[in-house]
Amino acid sequence: MMDRRKFIQNYLPAGIMVPSFVHGMGIKAFNPGHSFLNNLLLPAGDNDRVFVLVQLNGGNDGLNTVIPLDRFSNYVNARKNIFIDESKVLKLDGNRRVGLHPAMTGMQQMYNEGKLHIVQSVGYPQPSFSHFRATDIWMSASSSNQILNTGWVGRFLDEVYPGFPSGYPNSTMTDPLAIQIGSVTSMALQGPAQPMGMSISNPSSFYNLVNNQVDPTPNTNAGKELKFIREMTNQTQQYGGVIKAANAKVTVQNPYPTSNSLADQLKIVARLIKGGLKTKIYMVSYGGFDTHSAQVNSGDTSSGNHAKLLGSVSDAIKAFQDDLKYLGVEDRVVGMTFSEFGRRILSNASMGTDHGSAAPVFIFGTKVQQGVSGDTPAIPVTATVGDNIPYQYDFRSVYSSILANWLCVDNNMLNNVMLKNFQNLPITELGTCSVINPVGAVDDRIVLYPNPFHKTLSIQFKTDGGHTLVQVLDGAGRLIKILLDREFQAGTYKVDFDGEYLPAGIYYVRLQNMVFQKVKTALKV
Repeated sequence: MMDRRKFIQNYLPAGIMVPSFVHGMGIKAFNPGHSFLNNLLLPAGDNDRVFVLVQLNGGNDGLNTVIPLDRFSNYVNARKNIFIDESKVLKLDGNRRVGLHPAMTGMQQMYNEGKLHIVQSVGYPQPSFSHFRATDIWMSASSSNQILNTGWVGRFLDEVYPGFPSGYPNSTMTDPLAIQIGSVTSMALQGPAQPMGMSISNPSSFYNLVNNQVDPTPNTNAGKELKFIREMTNQTQQYGGVIKAANAKVTVQNPYPTSNSLADQLKIVARLIKGGLKTKIYMVSYGGFDTHSAQVNSGDTSSGNHAKLLGSVSDAIKAFQDDLKYLGVEDRVVGMTFSEFGRRILSNASMGTDHGSAAPVFIFGTKVQQGVSGDTPAIPVTATVGDNIPYQYDFRSVYSSILANWLCVDNNMLNNVMLKNFQNLPITELGTCSVINPVGAVDDRIVLYPNPFHKTLSIQFKTDGGHTLVQVLDGAGRLIKILLDREFQAGTYKVDFDGEYLPAGIYYVRLQNMVFQKVKTALKV
């Protein structure tokens, strides 16, 4: 007899609703406790906030997405065969330091309307250049030398609903808290004991479900087994009814672009939000960003594979935002794009880019603060093959800021979810949960001398008090040493770094103090 696990893995079609199985582990739907969530997370009474994660699979090239206008000559030197002509870069209102890829007209309009925030150079110490490991790090919110079996969203949901799945669903907790559009529930939604979300594999299969349509099964032993699994799933699926009801409530939506799989996914998300689901987290994904070759067209570098990808993402997110407005729910939703890593500074001979480290992320919605966090990435005058963009912001700081300032998680819960303290960033509007005043980059916060240095680099820095971190990174963006990581009283301090053992080259010193962060370049000779 066929092994049941192998049958499910090999024959169960994409799109069947949970419970399904991944590596023998049941994937169950998670349900929110409405009144409990209102009391615990949203003391101000705003009880219907939604967070949408948009994953860009493959490692998006950040330098050709958010283009460094204020370091344009260095950018051109590093990318002679793929740089975007300055005249074609999309300008952003009130910002002359960076612009967007020409294909991103939708997101340019969102920025100019105050619905987009860009966080520059997001990464982490000791970056991994493996797709699989880097994705695990982003999903689990782990350090690069740490293996976690839970996801950051899963830990958040487990904190809000300890003891799940016992007693769920019930009369007051009828909706899934997390939904992913995809055939497998992401590790980000994995809780301590089981996944805390449900997955819908694709839009076609989703609409088959809500319209009570079932694909035919072959008249074979495997087909009969498949029919049984389907029947069992339909009988035991306790969340199907509320999803069907939410879907049925929305009969008209704003137009979405065709032949755009990300738009198809976001259309479902908008439909379910408007339909009345109290689901807090949605996750969608779009692939193809591993652009080692043919990233651009040789005749016009503003076109090509990367342009098509960015255009699809921009068009889909803009259509989603417009649809949320049309449906009257846009003030409830904040979204975020992320990719497992960026690309190298130097382009390769195949008109592409290789695996790198830090890259920008986009935060979108009516409740975000318009602007660009961080400095334009440092680009050496003459970049080498191994050069990477040093991270300015830890990706876990972005997660922490969303949890604290959009989903209104308190400090105790935040520490349990993120496992350590991370800086709070001015991403959302003031007063959404707490007041955070944006802090601009101030060069005199950190002074390096002598620079260039031969043996000892002295670092003078100013802190406003509170948690302060000083790190040294190499040219590839890898952490060399943490010089300071502790609480300080407000004031000006100095710390020396012994770099005598280091080879000559470019290094980076990173200062993080509460909301503020700054990265400065140091040259070892």
